[in-house]
Amino acid sequence: MHTTLHLLAEAPPQMLPARSLMAFTLASHIILVPMGVALPLITLIMHGYGLRRGDATALLLARRWSAVMAVQFAIGVVTGTVLSFEFGLLWPGLMGRWGDVFGIGFGVEAWAFFLEAVLIAIYLYGWRRLPARTHFLLGLPLPATALLGAFGILAANSWMNTPRGFSLDSEGNPVDVDVWKAIFTPMFGPQYWHFVVAMLLTAGYVVAGVYAVGWLRGRRDRYHRLGFTVPFTVAAVFTPVQFMLGDAIARAVFQKQPVKFAAMEIVWNTDTHVPEYLFGRLHPDGTVTGGIKIPQLDSILAGFSPDTEVHGLATVPAENRPTVAQATLIHWTFDIMVGIGSVLLLLVVWYAFVWWRRRRLPASPWFYRSAACAGVASVIAVECGWITTEVGRQPWIVYENMRVAEAVTGARSGSLWTMFGVVVVVYVLIFGSFLAVLLKMRTRWRQDDERSREADTMTTPETDTPYGPRSAVAAPTEDGRP
Repeated sequence: MHTTLHLLAEAPPQMLPARSLMAFTLASHIILVPMGVALPLITLIMHGYGLRRGDATALLLARRWSAVMAVQFAIGVVTGTVLSFEFGLLWPGLMGRWGDVFGIGFGVEAWAFFLEAVLIAIYLYGWRRLPARTHFLLGLPLPATALLGAFGILAANSWMNTPRGFSLDSEGNPVDVDVWKAIFTPMFGPQYWHFVVAMLLTAGYVVAGVYAVGWLRGRRDRYHRLGFTVPFTVAAVFTPVQFMLGDAIARAVFQKQPVKFAAMEIVWNTDTHVPEYLFGRLHPDGTVTGGIKIPQLDSILAGFSPDTEVHGLATVPAENRPTVAQATLIHWTFDIMVGIGSVLLLLVVWYAFVWWRRRRLPASPWFYRSAACAGVASVIAVECGWITTEVGRQPWIVYENMRVAEAVTGARSGSLWTMFGVVVVVYVLIFGSFLAVLLKMRTRWRQDDERSREADTMTTPETDTPYGPRSAVAAPTEDGRP
């Protein structure tokens, strides 16, 4: 660990608090991203199904999901705004020198964010005030704006991984900026589609997991069956697609960022017939301990042949590559991400086999236990993917053009630690409020459904007139009955 300690000693004192603060806010914000990107599409699928079939239950689910979507978006506004300030406050070297090159991505994201806010407001407001067809059509642009926002962010991030579209003058400053090349970098396509599909299947598993828990608690009415089936099917369709996209992006990293690939696979020396390690720990002398070693597999996965040469970390000076600790970290996060994806694929195979053979949902409680865990597992996989992408680029904030240490703020480290503490407290309050609002909404919806069942009718205050004024609801008596 001598090299790691040496590099840490040379790092500016602001590095650790700045990176810790940025990592915390990004890790917190990314929890909300799947719902922001994919929930509009899942909601509109349910909405369209309800309109086409005249299904009040489907319309009820779509309306409730749209309310969750609005609350989630409001929380995302706060966490996203904090991130935008942090880019300028914590990394002035990055934004000052390179903002003119890759800043267009943030501009696109800002416009998409504004459009999505307007469209969510119209969609939520229109449930009881617009004709059914008009309301549905006004909601259709929502998924596109969500994808546009992801486009802007991924364009900026992929540029940081494979910077293109500029020349450097004699002082090292970027000139002759080509915006199109800066947006459509070699890593943009693999990163963008891998990210978007990850958001779709994560949101699908998270929403389906809520109704899987309800199924395990004995709620097996059509409301819970439909609430589970639609989002789980969306996730199931995209899971095998994500497997292929994951393989494609790994090969893109192998070709465009060989040092990051070496860190992901803890490869020390450049060689052919390189083994694959499942987990394991890399040491400063290049040895690997622990884990499961599979001979030649890494070369086969990288180039479809055991003769494929894989570049090792040792071919790069220590100051230009991830440290041994960072390499071990991203190797573990990469393996965890792939492992979770493999388990989810098995769950999808189970689901598809039962549906193909019997045209119904699986009946095993173990399936629903697994489905309930799938949402949490998907979020963990997203976090692991983010860690792999960002830590694997170290020590560069702009790959091979600017180091993180060159971009960090000159503010006192004590002030940054204080800011970190304040942000943690604020985020705990924000996410606590988010959870409290969701639980309150769930309680109200259950009370509405219970009153509907007690009244022996299929209508509730949410569904009696989906596109008209809310009917009056009798106040409950002292015993809680309407």
